[in-house]
Amino acid sequence: MNGRVPHADLNVRVPRIDVNLRVLRTELRRSVAPWAGGVILTSALAFLYLVDGSWWNGTTAWTAQWTSLALWTRSLLFYLWPLAVGFGALQGLRDHRSRMVELLTSTPRPARHRVAVPAGAAAITLASAYALLVLVGGVQVLANTAYTHAGWLPISLVGALFLVAGAVLGMGVGRALPSALTPPLLAMSAFAFTALMHMSLGRTATTEPATGLTTTEPNRLSLLSPEVDEVHSALVTLSASVHVGQTIWVLGMAATGFALLAAATRRARLIALAPVLAGALLALLVLPSDPSRMYVVDKAAAELVCDGPVCVTRTHQDHLAALAGPGKEALRLLRGALGGRAPVSVRENNVVQAYGSTPKWSRTAVLLDFDDDLLAAATGKEQLTWSLLAKGLVPGCTPVGWSGFGGDQYAQAVAVGWVLGELKPLPGTPAAGQHEVDAKTRPVWKKLMALPRAEQVARINAMRSAALACKGDPFDVLSGGASR
Repeated sequence: MNGRVPHADLNVRVPRIDVNLRVLRTELRRSVAPWAGGVILTSALAFLYLVDGSWWNGTTAWTAQWTSLALWTRSLLFYLWPLAVGFGALQGLRDHRSRMVELLTSTPRPARHRVAVPAGAAAITLASAYALLVLVGGVQVLANTAYTHAGWLPISLVGALFLVAGAVLGMGVGRALPSALTPPLLAMSAFAFTALMHMSLGRTATTEPATGLTTTEPNRLSLLSPEVDEVHSALVTLSASVHVGQTIWVLGMAATGFALLAAATRRARLIALAPVLAGALLALLVLPSDPSRMYVVDKAAAELVCDGPVCVTRTHQDHLAALAGPGKEALRLLRGALGGRAPVSVRENNVVQAYGSTPKWSRTAVLLDFDDDLLAAATGKEQLTWSLLAKGLVPGCTPVGWSGFGGDQYAQAVAVGWVLGELKPLPGTPAAGQHEVDAKTRPVWKKLMALPRAEQVARINAMRSAALACKGDPFDVLSGGASR
C-alpha cells in the first residue's frame, strides 16, 4: 500500500436509450410534428362530428361496427394524407431555413442517425393522432355492438402507415427542394392524387345490363391511394392482398422519404427514388385487379345466427331478440295467405350485391336489410311485422344502394292490406305523401278485396312473381293490368 486512494472514474456513461429519449423529447418540442398531429386529430373529429354525412346513418355508421369504423376513418385520408405530406415538407425545410445544412453534413455523425430523430418524431405524433381518432370511435362502437373481432385492425394500421410515410416523404422532398413553395405545392399534388384515384384514373365505368345504369368500380390504381370507397355494407372489408400490396407501397414511399432526408448529393437523391418506384411496381403486381377481390365479404361477420326460422348475421346478432317474434308472426300470416307458396324463413341478406345492380330475391326466404327504409322506420313489434310482410310479398326492385318511392311501395301497401284485411300506412311512408299513397292504393285494394278468393290469391301470386323476378310492375298486376 503506498497510501494513495484510487480516484473514482468521473466519465460516467449515460445509457444510450436515455440519450435517445432526451433527443426525441427535444425534437418533439422544436419540430412541427406535434402541431401536425394536433391538426390531423382535431380536423378529423370536426369533419366527422360537424358534417352530417352517411357515416352517421344506419348499420354502416362509423360508430356502429368495428369494420365500418376502420373504413370510415380511412376514407378521411383523402385530405388527412395531403395534410401530413404538407406538414412533412414544412419540417423538411427547417435545416435550410436555419442555414445549418453545411454544418450538419460536416459532422461525423452518420446522416441516417441524424434524420432518424425528426422522422421518428413525425411518425410518433401522426400515428398517435390517428390512434386517438380510432379510439374515440372505438369507445362508441363498444357500446353499440356485441360483435367484436380483430379483422378491422389491418385497415387502421395501414391507414396509420400511410400518414407516417406521407410525412416522411414530405420531409425528404422538402429537404431536397428547399423552397417556401414546396409544402403547399406538395400538399396540393397529394390531394390531386387522391382525387384522381377516386374520380377518374382509379375508376372503371360499367353498365348494368338489366337496368342500363352506368356505375363506376375501383380498379387496381385506386388502391395506391390511402382513401377507401364509401361504406355501403357492414359485411364488406378489404381483402388480405390489398393490405399486403398497400403495405409494400407505403414502405417504398417511406424508404424514399428517409433516403431523401439523408441524401447529400444529387446522385444520392436520384437513387433515393428507387424504393418508391419499386414499391409501386411490386404493389401493382400484388394488388387485385378484380373489384370483387378488393372489397370482399367478411365470412365470419356474415355467418348466420338463428332463432328457429329467423336468422341474422353475426354482425347484427344483437338484433335477433327483437326480430324473432315479429319474424315468426310474419311467416305465420304469409303461410295462411299464400299456403304452400309462402316463404319458410326470415333472414338477413348476407350476400353483398354490386352497387347499382338489380337486387336478387328468394322465393323461400324473406330477405331483409336493416338499412332498408321500411325496416329502419318500423317502431314496435306490430310495425316490424308489417314491414316483414311487405318484404315477403314485394321485396322491391330499386337498384342496390339507391332509394326511391313508387310502384313497389304502392304494391306493398295493397298486398299487406290484403293479408291483414285492412289497409294501413306502412313504416317509412313519407308523412307528406301518405294522402297520395292512400289515394292511389285504396281503390286498388277495394277492387282486389271484392274479387272471389281464388282470383285474389291468383293475382297476389302473379304480383309476387313479378316482384321477385324484378321483371314487371307489381302494382300494375294488382290493378288488373299485365306484368310489363
